[in-house]
Amino acid sequence: MKKEIIDTLIIGSGPAGLTAAIYNVRADLKTLVLAGNQPGGQLTQTTTVDNWPGFARGIGGVKLMMDMQAQVRNLGVEIRNGLVEKINKEGEIFRTILQDGSIIDSKAVLITTGARAKWLGLESEQRLMGKGVSGCATCDGMFFRDKTVVVVGGGDTACEDAVFLARFASKVYLVHRRDALRASAIEQKKVFENEKIELVWNSEVKEIVGEEKVEKVKIFNNKTNEEKEIVTDGVFMAIGHNPATDFVADMVELDEDRHIVVGKNEKYPTMTSVEGIFAAGDCTTANKDYKQAISAAGDGCKAGLDAEKWIRE
Repeated sequence: MKKEIIDTLIIGSGPAGLTAAIYNVRADLKTLVLAGNQPGGQLTQTTTVDNWPGFARGIGGVKLMMDMQAQVRNLGVEIRNGLVEKINKEGEIFRTILQDGSIIDSKAVLITTGARAKWLGLESEQRLMGKGVSGCATCDGMFFRDKTVVVVGGGDTACEDAVFLARFASKVYLVHRRDALRASAIEQKKVFENEKIELVWNSEVKEIVGEEKVEKVKIFNNKTNEEKEIVTDGVFMAIGHNPATDFVADMVELDEDRHIVVGKNEKYPTMTSVEGIFAAGDCTTANKDYKQAISAAGDGCKAGLDAEKWIRE
């Protein structure tokens, strides 16, 4: 029996991947979405999305992504769980091998794998993971009602996490290594106006202390060289993300930060260094300076259209 060859395989199920799927299936292309280990992408870790057009009072991140997935399925796209081991090009066909050993053959591949949270790299951080250390405030915030927590970071994610955790916690320390936040003005305003949040400037977490659970953090002031401890029940990391591109590092061109390079082909702006492989969203150089769900969705639209045009031609 001859193995089916689909038109487009989309790796990743965040806003970029699901938008690409919508455009591909509407163009009558046989399309499959691989959801990966975080179906719906990073928005599933966001409580309320206020900057997605069309929702006057915002919309929950999980709700938005569930609705997008339902829309894609209703249009006839299969969404399958699975992680990619590697991609091989065999003639004009791409053979994608999953970690469970299954194989998917396609005419084109769209990579929309987004990014994953960064960690400090401390031994204590990994040892106390799930015991007070977390990378997802919206997942674990409810467990810290009337407790003290520390958020590490200074961007939008850190500020959003601090404000969210202040709903539950009695006290939130926002530890940032600089003397000014990098977050958008509106997110900074929310932090500064919240009486439960205390900023700890020019400071870095050197160790998380605790045996069975988090008890305190040791921080170092990089201006005064002073060290101090903060007694806390939880530590939430919000220091940024790394593009999820390791599985294609030996196949397509990456920049110094391991984002997939796109934009070199004038005819197909979302094509990678390999003809027939396209990329969109936070895993690419196109969105690395924006990192917004709406811009990732726009990239996904472009990648879907580029892939369709390339397949047709």
